[in-house]
This record gives sequence, C-alpha cells and structure tokens, in this order.
Amino acid sequence: MIVLYAEVECVIYHAHSLKEKRSVIKKLIAKIRKDFNVSISEADFQDLWQRTKFAVVTVANELQYAEKVINDVIKTIDHDPELERTITTIERL
Repeated sequence: MIVLYAEVECVIYHAHSLKEKRSVIKKLIAKIRKDFNVSISEADFQDLWQRTKFAVVTVANELQYAEKVINDVIKTIDHDPELERTITTIERL
C-alpha cells in the first residue's frame, strides 16, 4: 500500500477578500475531487486573502500510479488561471 501526500502552496493574485478566495478554492477543490480519487483540503493560510496551501493525499497499490495521480492533480492546479502554484512538496508515507 502506497500513500503519497502533497502540500501545494498557491497565490491568488486577484482575490481582494476572503469571500473571493474561498470561491476560487471551493471551485478548484470540487473539480479535483470529481476528477481524481484523492482527498484534498485547504491546509493553511485560511485567514489570508491571497495565499493558500492545499493538502492532497492518495492511496494506491503501485507507486507509479500514486505519483501519476498526484502529478495530474498538480497539473490541474497549474492550469487554473485564478491562482499560481509556488511551493510543492511530495512525501511518501
């Protein structure tokens, strides 16, 4: 059993309130949950307007598959025009 955990920090440049930030985050989290078999949530910076950190976890039987899933989630985050990924760490648990 392979467990991969990723922390993905992002900047949301156009958010001018927590309401705008949460709108962007909720939409992205819903898309990722729908498209991938992962657990994802906002893990830090909940009170900052333009910064967020996502925690993403996947469980698989093969390391290659788990890495592909995490990389696909990161690509989805990268393709979102409303935010920019800054720091990403991936750990095998």
